[in-house]
Amino acid sequence: MKKMIAFCGLDCEKCDAYIATKNNDHTLREKTAEKWSELNNAVILPEHINCEGCRADGAKTFYCDSLCPIRKCAVGKGLETCGGCPDLDTCPTVGMVISNNPAALDNLKG
Repeated sequence: MKKMIAFCGLDCEKCDAYIATKNNDHTLREKTAEKWSELNNAVILPEHINCEGCRADGAKTFYCDSLCPIRKCAVGKGLETCGGCPDLDTCPTVGMVISNNPAALDNLKG
């Protein structure tokens, strides 16, 4: 499995936070912070938009590092991703991601 596939199956290489970090793109950080602030009804500043990938060593957004229930669960179970979990097909938490992005399931099973 590609290292840049998150625990939930999303492709980190397509994430604006990852792209902004890799390219040191402050404009993209600003746009992402604004968009994520609106989506999450929270204050997210451009300096919060730094991530080197969910499963990679290095920087992560605060949400991904500290709040994401999917990441917490998978790390707690010692899984490489949710694809290795016997509860994958019935898990409501990762199911929310998969229902919004069916490619995530393909990434987990691929």
